[in-house]
Amino acid sequence: MKKLVPHIRIENCKEEVEYYQQVFGGEIKNTQLADGIEMFKGHEGKYIHAELHINEECIINLADVFSDEFPKDSNILLGPDLESEEEITAIYHKLAEEGKVEMKLQDTFWGAKHAIVKDRNGISWELNYTKQ
Repeated sequence: MKKLVPHIRIENCKEEVEYYQQVFGGEIKNTQLADGIEMFKGHEGKYIHAELHINEECIINLADVFSDEFPKDSNILLGPDLESEEEITAIYHKLAEEGKVEMKLQDTFWGAKHAIVKDRNGISWELNYTKQ
């Protein structure tokens, strides 16, 4: 395996990829609308694909939800390994602003700052910064 790339299915993808860009930084690339694609008829204006390139190694793929049966919640945690106390603190506060803190940002026994936050979309983020 070369790498594992998260794919997030989410309502209002255009607005939400911009939200995640505000949280994590990076650049939105390779967006593709459903417009003009027969299998997505009736979903015009929705994204079938968008990428948030946080850096060369960290890319999150996103797309709109096209079914009412798609679950809004899961038991999966996305776990970014962050580079500094400033970065983890900033991301923690941005996610918590409209989300729910499941584990407060704290120093851990394994020498890291760590927190778990469920964001406004029901996605859980296990934030970790290992102190040097």
